[in-house]
Amino acid sequence: MTHWIIAPIILPALLAPFIVLAARYHIGIQRVFSVVGVLALVAISASLASQVSDGSVLLYQLGDWAAPFGIVVVGDRLSTMMVLLTCVLALFVLLYAIGSGWDNRGRHFHALFQFQLMGILGAFLTGDLFNLFVFFEVLLIASYGLMIHAGGNARLKAGVQYVLFNLIGSTLFLFALGSIYAETGTLNMADLAERVQLIGPEETVGIRVAAVLLLLVFAIKAALVPLHFWLPSSYAEAPAPVAALFAIMTKVGAYSIIRVYTMIFPPDLEVTSGLHDLWLLPAALVSLAIGMIGVLAAKKLDRLVAFSIIGSMGMVLTSIALFTPEGIAAALYYIVHSTLAGATLFLISDLVRTGRDNLDLTPQPPVKGTAITAGLFFAGAIAMAGLPPLSGFLGKLLVLDASYGTDLMVWIWFVVLVSSLISILGFARAGSVIFWKAHSVEGPEDTEHLTTPTTMSYCAVGGLLALLAAHTVFAGQVHGYTTTMAGQLFAPDTYVATVTQTPGKLSKPTKEDH
Repeated sequence: MTHWIIAPIILPALLAPFIVLAARYHIGIQRVFSVVGVLALVAISASLASQVSDGSVLLYQLGDWAAPFGIVVVGDRLSTMMVLLTCVLALFVLLYAIGSGWDNRGRHFHALFQFQLMGILGAFLTGDLFNLFVFFEVLLIASYGLMIHAGGNARLKAGVQYVLFNLIGSTLFLFALGSIYAETGTLNMADLAERVQLIGPEETVGIRVAAVLLLLVFAIKAALVPLHFWLPSSYAEAPAPVAALFAIMTKVGAYSIIRVYTMIFPPDLEVTSGLHDLWLLPAALVSLAIGMIGVLAAKKLDRLVAFSIIGSMGMVLTSIALFTPEGIAAALYYIVHSTLAGATLFLISDLVRTGRDNLDLTPQPPVKGTAITAGLFFAGAIAMAGLPPLSGFLGKLLVLDASYGTDLMVWIWFVVLVSSLISILGFARAGSVIFWKAHSVEGPEDTEHLTTPTTMSYCAVGGLLALLAAHTVFAGQVHGYTTTMAGQLFAPDTYVATVTQTPGKLSKPTKEDH
């Protein structure tokens, strides 16, 4: 048992109250401790990812109580990759928040930021469904505080809508957990992987209802149509650094679907047969289409970026819904890309807001710092629209290749290609209106309230774009790693044996076993 696996949860959990109690009135001290804490998280998560790269699984038992009775924290290739992605994203978002001064516009930004990291990282590392619910609630509470940071009626209204919709998901989550526990007597994911297989065909009603409820809960978190209504207003009205960090939150829903429906309810399990392809795949394709249509129809830049997040999640879930090793590998590659690209665009929209009166997609006087901001927007738009040479193009090729030969291949290719064209038109329209047509509009005399973005703000955005470039350059190695990761997900023997500490192969029971 290793103790380092619990560090990504404990460190922000300790930093947040320390910042509130000891540095409440000293923004400089808050910034130092917050940045140092995130840098430590990056180092720890990189070390954990390196340790499990050989296929091993890290386990921490709280109170030294063994599963399924005790609480366990588990790290494998998937969870440690998501933890590392979150910590790296948090570092650049935090630097932007400090450079732009967003962290000083309201109270307790850094403490809430640390609590938010605790919830997200805990959701990725927990080995128990109930504690997944607990960490969902932690990140929900912290995200609401961050969303209304710096106040405003529009922001408060969007925050209330966000909380109410996610509370519905939390209620459904509790119903699902109750049903699963009533049917199996456990909520530990590794233990469930063995017990669900022992349920006979005549006793599948309860567990099937629970599987559907869980899928609905995770679909809400992933903003899957028709459960996506909370996202456009919530992300558009949130402060830009908060919205950029929220780019990883929809991936928590995607991660949960991958984890639960490859280990507990795999595609070949008779208990939940048909659940994946009959509902998830069509909804994912509709999400992709609606998201990119929203990009074309958006009247404000921040809402355009929010709809692009919905579209990117549609792409991710389309690949996940194939539930093949190739599909999961492509989805994991695209998850990294879409997280970085979405966060980059939210920060770029704030660069535009800094030098412009508003984010309306109407011709207005030139933005201060136009040349650099325009170049960053051009690169971010190329990435999100999926044009070469950046990783979005390679990610879409991987998704199309994974769907080749499937029953819905024609529909998948049609929706992906058409939605890509629509997104290109939407981003091109936005860029031309904000940066090109602006030169034909005369500016007002009073421009003293407009400022040029700071150097640190530009460096933070440039850092995210550099990561996207690296994700493209090392696409072969990254996809090779995600392919290996997908193989481990569809053969969870090592994960189950490590958590339950019962060596042996996880196999499907025969009729005689029943």
